[in-house]
Amino acid sequence: MSHEATNWAIKQRGLKPTTKIVLWHLCDRFNPDYGCFPSQDRLAHDCEISRSTLNDHLGQLETVGLLRRVPRLDPVTKRQLPTRYILGFEPGFTPVAVVPRPEIGHGDDGAVESLDDADGCDVDGMADVLPCPDFGHGDDAGAVSDFPAEPCPENPESRVRNSDTNLVREPLSKPVKEEEGAQARAAISEEVFGDLLDALGLDPAALPGWWQGWPPRQHVQRWRDELGLTEAEIIAAAEASREEHPEPPDGPKALDRAMQRAAQRKVEDAGRKRRKPKAAPAPGAKPITDLPAFYADLVNSDRYLPVSAISNAMRDAMLARGLVTAERLRERGVR
Repeated sequence: MSHEATNWAIKQRGLKPTTKIVLWHLCDRFNPDYGCFPSQDRLAHDCEISRSTLNDHLGQLETVGLLRRVPRLDPVTKRQLPTRYILGFEPGFTPVAVVPRPEIGHGDDGAVESLDDADGCDVDGMADVLPCPDFGHGDDAGAVSDFPAEPCPENPESRVRNSDTNLVREPLSKPVKEEEGAQARAAISEEVFGDLLDALGLDPAALPGWWQGWPPRQHVQRWRDELGLTEAEIIAAAEASREEHPEPPDGPKALDRAMQRAAQRKVEDAGRKRRKPKAAPAPGAKPITDLPAFYADLVNSDRYLPVSAISNAMRDAMLARGLVTAERLRERGVR
């Protein structure tokens, strides 16, 4: 990567968020010695968008003069090679010339703008060669389908679908996400980002490259949206990490482990709060300390009493304390 290239991308203004992400990842793949030529699959993966959406944003960047695409072919096999992207800050950069168009139709502005300017040509004969006023694509002779007979300067040939001209619209099964989902969520405020930098001991006036621009802010946003941490919990985790490590982290990725641990602790704490407290154990039966009184109560009741349950010593003890009578003992079968 090149810090000069990524800093140049960050300074560009007036672009849609996704378009700027595409420009930044292009600059991230720029090599000062060899240039910039990532494959479309790689670039689409980096930007987390489809190839057709990627081509839409590349076309917008080319239209505003921030890059120029140069197709390449292998000189031996003649197979398509990854496109070379010439970025606007490179020496000798020249933007793609936009072909002027008449008010209706496409083509060179040197073409005939009206039938009266046809240098005396037969107006009826010109109808077969002029662009179709409704569509303005090439020669209408023999063009029966909706595809132009020749490439239009506005819609050049492409190896992928042009999403703006796709006439088939399938029913939506889910609500449309705005600006690639994450972009539609509330962004991290400058105040919160400044508090995070203070917690990490970073000087806002001399930030390392990995803390500059929108990528670190988007990374902090993922901690909030994907890990479920609040902004206060993020700053607290950053302060705890700073106490363990004397040197400030080089970039937000260095704090991923600390944020994941903080999120795990949060989940565990919430689980403990949801658990019901254990019920106190039921009080156990009190131990029998007065055996004569216990057996006397059994003798005087009508409950079942085995004859062998009361020994002679226990019988004498009950009689001595007057707890039972000899007559009651005989009735209960105790001798």
